[in-house]
Amino acid sequence: MHSSPGCLSEREIKILPVSGFRGIRDFADVPWKIYANDPLWVPPLKLERWLHFSRFNPYFKHAQWQGWIAYQDNQPVGRISAQIDTLHQERYGPHTGHFGMLESIHDEAVFSQLIRTAENWLIEHDAYQITGPFNFSINHDCGLLVQGFDTPPVFMMPYSPEWYAGLLEQNGYSPRKDLLAYWLETDFEPPPAMRMIDHKYRNQIQVRTLRRNQFDEEIEIMRTIFNDAWSGNWGFVPFTSEEFAELGSSLRWLVPDEFVQIAEMNGEPVAFMVGLPNLNEILPALNGKLLPFGWLQLARKLRANTITTARVPLMGVRKQFHHTLPGIALAFKVIDAPRKIAHARGIQHVELSWILEDNQPMRAILEKIGAREYKRYRIYEKALA
Repeated sequence: MHSSPGCLSEREIKILPVSGFRGIRDFADVPWKIYANDPLWVPPLKLERWLHFSRFNPYFKHAQWQGWIAYQDNQPVGRISAQIDTLHQERYGPHTGHFGMLESIHDEAVFSQLIRTAENWLIEHDAYQITGPFNFSINHDCGLLVQGFDTPPVFMMPYSPEWYAGLLEQNGYSPRKDLLAYWLETDFEPPPAMRMIDHKYRNQIQVRTLRRNQFDEEIEIMRTIFNDAWSGNWGFVPFTSEEFAELGSSLRWLVPDEFVQIAEMNGEPVAFMVGLPNLNEILPALNGKLLPFGWLQLARKLRANTITTARVPLMGVRKQFHHTLPGIALAFKVIDAPRKIAHARGIQHVELSWILEDNQPMRAILEKIGAREYKRYRIYEKALA
């Protein structure tokens, strides 16, 4: 439970910029303070977070950022980042910027000072239209949780208290776009209409699993499909080759080959889907630490098939098939093939996330196979000048 917001205005709040490895480490550690008494929060792996914030993240080949930590009585009470992405600016204008990594104790003064600090940095860098939260981009975890506070987040999805949204709006932010997470039971029975469409294209569509001995080539195939499939969507920023390769490298030892499905139409790869075991079932026991023995515990539980939930974080069907029957067949194929495999492995439920609220064709497919919207995340915006 979270108490009503207070005000620390009579007690000094210091907002200090993050720099160097020690600063990155302290920045990554802030959530442990904020969520110390929250049973639904799942601690991320600290090593992964350190790398995400470091110069080794290929995102920073086309972006710059600054992070800040709020202190009161020499204790961290919040954090925030501001970032400018040149790939985003090329598509949406030269004065766009983002905020992210927002965490705060339930205090209006701390929250507002963090927001103003990020805004001032963006203004100094000629960014006057701010959107967020992005951690760091739309291709990372993003959005503020606004519905679905009764269950913990799944792997690589954000989490935040209910009151963040109200304080953001108090600071002049307006809702811009909602992102949805769907929950699907793996033992669903495909509806007759789906079976008919599937049967109609059975000789044209072939679905295969990841070819691990051609891993780099497979990653590039999926990247080109994803960038084409999502290019018309709100907020789209293309994955660079380095970014997608880094994502693939970080997941290659966590994802079984059969959890990656590539659909070919007449021999040409045109759709794909990646499923992930929900590591958030395991991570609370590790409390962010892989060393000295956390990695053994993680590997053991993955091998034992004790995880009962999963997530689909990446999926795409080439744009030429959007709003067509073959497109519906392709989407169904790449969802259904790993669904059967996951069910055989003991996976009972899958989160499909995220889906744009106005992506009606995909929402219709998911709802036809029995998926239900169960969480909602929101992107906010504000004009700074």
